[in-house]
Amino acid sequence: MVGVDEQAPTPGAHDVVVVGSGPGGLQVGYVLGRLGVRHAVVSADPAPGGMFRRWPVFERLLSWSRLDAPFPRESREYEKFDHNSLIADEPVLRALVPAQMRGDSVLPSRAEMEAGLAAFAARAGVRVRYGCRWIATRREGERLVLETTDGEFSCRAAVFALGVTEPWKPPIPGLADVPHYADVGDVEGLAGKRVVVIGKRNAAFELATRLLPWARSIVLVSPRRVRAEVLARASVRAPYFQPLEQHAHGMGTTALDTVVDRVERTGEGAFVVHTGAGPLEADAVVACTGFCTPFGDLRELGVRAIARDRIPALTPFWESATAPGVFFAGNASQGALGLRRHGAGSLSSAVLGFRYNARVLAVHLAERFGTSRSNGRAYRGDELTSILAYELAHGPELWTQKGYLARAVSLAGDGAVDDGIVPLEHFVDTAGPDAAAVTIETDASGVTHPVVYLRRGGAIRDVALDHDPLGAYDAARYRRELGSLLSVG
Repeated sequence: MVGVDEQAPTPGAHDVVVVGSGPGGLQVGYVLGRLGVRHAVVSADPAPGGMFRRWPVFERLLSWSRLDAPFPRESREYEKFDHNSLIADEPVLRALVPAQMRGDSVLPSRAEMEAGLAAFAARAGVRVRYGCRWIATRREGERLVLETTDGEFSCRAAVFALGVTEPWKPPIPGLADVPHYADVGDVEGLAGKRVVVIGKRNAAFELATRLLPWARSIVLVSPRRVRAEVLARASVRAPYFQPLEQHAHGMGTTALDTVVDRVERTGEGAFVVHTGAGPLEADAVVACTGFCTPFGDLRELGVRAIARDRIPALTPFWESATAPGVFFAGNASQGALGLRRHGAGSLSSAVLGFRYNARVLAVHLAERFGTSRSNGRAYRGDELTSILAYELAHGPELWTQKGYLARAVSLAGDGAVDDGIVPLEHFVDTAGPDAAAVTIETDASGVTHPVVYLRRGGAIRDVALDHDPLGAYDAARYRRELGSLLSVG
């Protein structure tokens, strides 16, 4: 039995209830606390960490944190080089995952990630009621009531930060009889065997990389082609390229782009995977087919899902598109798709992206419940253009969530008022007073450059600024161009 912290939130009425103590739940809880929102964080786990208390299976993350960088660890700018730590206003709460790392890899171990999250929760004073499992949900008037093993929590908004953590398999005949990635144990047990891995995303290549020293042969199969040109620019590229290199050199690893029709067990430790390219004989089959959000009874409240019914359909502020008052944080926030200009999606499926979503969500909830924003500073002339240019050069939110989050200002006369970081889709699709938003985008040819969105007289237009190979978007020529576009300075 988990002991309850005497200062942990108690059942009863709150403005916001957050379910989950992984990185999404901790980030939302921290910001709500900073903004003075009455809230409670509850978690079925005995300690912080969420999915990182169990995964990744092979104990090494795919996202990196550089121990040395051009900026000090306690700075906001360092966040661009640390893809795993939670974010905070206080310098002493920043870069807590690198602080746990031994330096033998830029990819933290699962244990180092878990320790970094625990350090954040403790030092930031994020109060969580651990060992408190969410059981059911209902509406009472305009409020939500969450039934838990410790009692009922009533709230005006609920944030479910449970991630995309429930193993999922598509309805392929025979696939239910083979293990999922989440169930794989010791890969040495697959030594000398022919292994078929169904899937070609992160988990599939992580498994394939671990199997390389042991398996006789490895076939990764799914309809989706692996786009090496995209992976080359991705932070999760590391585990992909060794199996792909062996594939290119005919070294016993194959990446096959075709459908899987069914999986047939032909004997003890013997399978045939029937595909569009023909049958594949195997001694072992593993389904690396992804995960889904643990919805519990939320569908009964009207929550709908996308992506083969795995991810909640969300508004730009991560509220259920079909169930008001129900929000999602963590990697389930990828259900808010954004503009997807040039086909580019967000990085909301990973900590480096959704930590910023969580902060914006908490600010949004604080505004909804009457708490003043912490920003709103007024800028004029050169100060405004310098601020926006610096964000384009160094702002971690803009560089991480390209074309998804933006730094916005409301324009008035020869100055502006800072509106902080906002979802770009919301800025573009919502009517309002004259305003501007700056962001970083990658175009269809793979070139990264700043884009300025201007709203004047209710009309929106976007202006792409020239690419700079060094990313020096705070240079004088960019400040001048921003001043001209904003008609200031």
